[in-house]
Amino acid sequence: MSTTFTIDTATSRANPTPAPMRRLTVPKIRARKTDGVTQEPIVMLTAYTARQAQLLDPHCDMLLVGDSLGQVIYGLPSTVPVTMEMMSNHAAAVVRGSYHSVVVVDLPFGAYEMSPQHAFEAAARLLKESGAAAVKLEGGEAMAETVAFLSQRGIPVMGHIGLTPQAVNVLGGYAARGRSDAEAKKIVDDARALDEAGAFAVVIEGVIEPIAIAVTKAIACPTIGIGASAQCDGQVLVAEDMLGMFERVPRFVKKYGDIASTISDTAAQYAKEVRERSFPGPDQLYQPKD
Repeated sequence: MSTTFTIDTATSRANPTPAPMRRLTVPKIRARKTDGVTQEPIVMLTAYTARQAQLLDPHCDMLLVGDSLGQVIYGLPSTVPVTMEMMSNHAAAVVRGSYHSVVVVDLPFGAYEMSPQHAFEAAARLLKESGAAAVKLEGGEAMAETVAFLSQRGIPVMGHIGLTPQAVNVLGGYAARGRSDAEAKKIVDDARALDEAGAFAVVIEGVIEPIAIAVTKAIACPTIGIGASAQCDGQVLVAEDMLGMFERVPRFVKKYGDIASTISDTAAQYAKEVRERSFPGPDQLYQPKD
């Protein structure tokens, strides 16, 4: 049983019914890449709630509780305002709703940059409060010391290079990275530094394809692409983007559904039936017993 506490499945909608499987582990994810080759690509999606985790978990190897929840759930303009409390609460919900995937939680902006010790305190808090298996942080060579510090103290770390949303104010926007020779070299160097520091995987976001392929070949740990290349060792997307919850999405998103239209059409049907007093009907009402 992988939940942090037992839920009464007779009374709760969010009843993560135990499944006959063992949760994947960070070492198993890391071991997917052997001698530079990943035979079975790693599947990763974001999740922010218990119910969402239940639906995605059987199909994924990892669930990322991303700080993208700031925009997707809270309507914030960027990931910068996201707090530790937000990340902890949503990560705990995802852990309770999943049984198979490795749950990774983002360290929010400001929680880890000050020092390795500061990062350890933040990461330890998130893992204790949520039950997640690993943390993710943004940055390359500048964060290598922190990645090593955490890894050596029992906290698995996933790196994140290329387009790093927490640094949007420095980058000046969300444009693809790696177009200049200097930037391309830095991305490869960043990946190598994180790999050598002990990261078990590295997300490559918004990087031109040749550089994403070069990074994947250059490091021993798996790469997880998002707007990078199908040749990465795995892929991740924001679930709401690929499900079609939003009209505007980044170029690298493929919409696999149109959930927004389904929700809108269903709400319209409900509103119509309420206004014409056809809902609730006999099947939804309680009648006196004879």
